[in-house]
Amino acid sequence: MALARHLRDPTAAPPPDGIEDRRLAVYRDLLHNNIQRLLSGNFPVIRRILGDEAWGTLVRGFFAGHRCHTPLFTEIGREFQRWLEQQATADRALPPWLPELAHYEWVELALQISDARPACPVDPLPDRADVADALLDGIPVVSPQAWALAYRWPVHRIAPDYRPQVPPDAPTLLLVRRDGSGEVRFAEISPLVFRLLELLQAEPAIREAAAPVAPRRLAHATSLGRQRQCAKRLISTWQAPQPQRRATHLQAHKTQP
Repeated sequence: MALARHLRDPTAAPPPDGIEDRRLAVYRDLLHNNIQRLLSGNFPVIRRILGDEAWGTLVRGFFAGHRCHTPLFTEIGREFQRWLEQQATADRALPPWLPELAHYEWVELALQISDARPACPVDPLPDRADVADALLDGIPVVSPQAWALAYRWPVHRIAPDYRPQVPPDAPTLLLVRRDGSGEVRFAEISPLVFRLLELLQAEPAIREAAAPVAPRRLAHATSLGRQRQCAKRLISTWQAPQPQRRATHLQAHKTQP
């Protein structure tokens, strides 16, 4: 244990007896450099913003002070993002948008390796099916590889030449999804689309309750009055207040465990 403590934090933990420093330095550099290379690949924007020196200090602090809850290399980026959330509270010198930017960068890897399946049974569309008809006649189910994310900061714009000092009045709403070819794509969405995705991601009972006001009713309405009535019902369903709760993949902002 003395060796492990020293390799993690050589400035605070003395080296064990009987091992010359030249040999210890090999292991110190090997472990730190491996972690730094891994995190640099996961968080390239943060590294460019902070610069090599500040980035190296941040990684050393993570390596020395954080206890990971998984041995998987693919999860180290998630551990780093969680650690940043804690550090942002304790260290006021860190940019306030750093945890959200880290989450935004981590999402791409998380979706690339995600093997999540829909939480409810899904009927596949037959070949050459009319997608529009299927959406109107059935109950849409959001893919587990499509995440609606809400941030206080405009994380998709933060860069070395743009570092906001105060968050904007409106949140940044994004849809991040993995397409059929495996590419992860980002798109800014409106509050209405975000709310609709929240409803579609809700429990089956809520989705089914919304089914009677599906857009098909609008298409089949035979009078302007009925069209207006259906439109009002649809909008009221989208805008109905919901219990204050965090979605299963949310913490301070939208996140995936």
